[in-house]
Amino acid sequence: MDFFINTAQAQVVGGAGAQGSVFNMLFFIPLFAAFYFLLIRPQNKRAKEQREMVAKLGVGDEVATTGGILGKIVEAGDQFLTVEIASGVNIKLERFQVAKVLPKGTVKSA
Repeated sequence: MDFFINTAQAQVVGGAGAQGSVFNMLFFIPLFAAFYFLLIRPQNKRAKEQREMVAKLGVGDEVATTGGILGKIVEAGDQFLTVEIASGVNIKLERFQVAKVLPKGTVKSA
């Protein structure tokens, strides 16, 4: 048991621990900056664009849902949309389920 105590005292007496911790802190600052610019910032930008696109949805827009269904919006509420996917076939879905807005005429050609 005596050898455990000697090792612990030798580590404390060294004094190089303070310099090592400063170096470790300086290592994490550029690492965090890289994560921010490569991962966090682009994801926030995509989320903002998606929120803006969903807020602008209106009657007559042709959309693709996250499930891959193409249709035309026939009724738009605050939280829900009614989408016509075929002649006389309407489905109701939540706004956030819209993946993208398609150019006019896409649904007829598909």
